[in-house]
Amino acid sequence: MFAQRLSATPRGARLARHLAVGRLCAWGIPYGTDVSEAVALVVAELAANAVTHGRVPGRDFEVRLSLVGGSVRIEVTDAHSGPPSVPGPGGVEQSDPLDEHGRGLVLVAALADRWQVVQRKPSPGKTVRAEIDMPGWLFPHRADSSPAR
Repeated sequence: MFAQRLSATPRGARLARHLAVGRLCAWGIPYGTDVSEAVALVVAELAANAVTHGRVPGRDFEVRLSLVGGSVRIEVTDAHSGPPSVPGPGGVEQSDPLDEHGRGLVLVAALADRWQVVQRKPSPGKTVRAEIDMPGWLFPHRADSSPAR
């Protein structure tokens, strides 16, 4: 598992994407593969949403990646729990083609094989969790998340 807290700023959101693809590469999923590209886009969208819509002054957001049963699980947690709330799967509406915003969760829904929104309890905040399947990828069992040597 990989976990990193980042500042709730545009710089933190960009760093989340770079750290995610770097971790995948360390786990044996090379840059530029379909899985790496999909994870990069999902992390970028969820981190941007955490910074834009889930930001609470003075609070960071967290990105977690893990390999779970032939999938990459992505979790982005922020500290905001009030409106506007994140629609769950099936509740995402297409935006107008000329709108400048509103495509992030549409991309997540298109790229992820599964995703959901989980409210944190008892603390305020939420986690958006997405999984991207990796058919045919096999990973050796590792006790830690350190890069392969």
